[in-house]
Amino acid sequence: MAESLTLTEYLDTLDPTPDKMPVLFIGHGSPMNAIEDNEFTNSWKKVGNKIPTPKAVLCISAHWETTETEIQTTECPKTIYDFYGFPEELFNKRYPAPGATALAAETMHHLNAYQPKKNDVRGYDHGVWSVLLPMFPKADIPVFQLSLSRSLSFAQHFELGKELNFLRSRGVLVLASGNIVHNLAMSKYIHTAYDWAIEFDAVVKNAIRYEEFSSLVNYQDYGAMADLAIPTCEHYLPMLYALALKEKKDELFFFNEKNIMASISMRSFIIGRMR
Repeated sequence: MAESLTLTEYLDTLDPTPDKMPVLFIGHGSPMNAIEDNEFTNSWKKVGNKIPTPKAVLCISAHWETTETEIQTTECPKTIYDFYGFPEELFNKRYPAPGATALAAETMHHLNAYQPKKNDVRGYDHGVWSVLLPMFPKADIPVFQLSLSRSLSFAQHFELGKELNFLRSRGVLVLASGNIVHNLAMSKYIHTAYDWAIEFDAVVKNAIRYEEFSSLVNYQDYGAMADLAIPTCEHYLPMLYALALKEKKDELFFFNEKNIMASISMRSFIIGRMR
């Protein structure tokens, strides 16, 4: 049903007072999206305007990797500029959303089996604020982050994602931010994408649609195209966290289904309850 709708139509069908908040996976692409008005940011604005207003946002970003699992407990996180070579306008942007310290503490307790460590100095990386700025421009919703631990296997990341389900019932929006295909070393400013990038993006879409999540956890089985699409795993992993939270009652909707710079997929999806 959802696949035949436009993004606006799908968002209009979402339950405005759901028992479980939606879940987002956002292909975040370039930091420039924070200051540009384009098809991607317009979609993020629509999502922010239409989904139930969250009590807080938990972000799982490709741009926070740690040795062990960490949870951001900062009260007033700073805006991190974890990039270079961009215009001054981008470095003048701020995202002053408050931290979500109480929810962060509760999440630490809930994930006790993973022995998470608190991080009370961490700011918001661009995988967070470049998306939230168009989506929730008032920066008045508390935000906290969960790191990507290098000590966990892909299967363990997926299982950890399932443990975050309690947050959906608490009115928390879980937002995973990365890119399904992300090979910067092979990127080019051209209008077409590599065949392997198009193919891998389509294969992942199909696996998501039919809930073949184990094949996505074991993405190496897809062979050479997976090696090219995912030379490093940090942009791919956030997607697994979003998928781990999908329940039978949830609908799934893809948007921003486009490859850019030859080797980056902007494909995004929203998981939510319909009216």
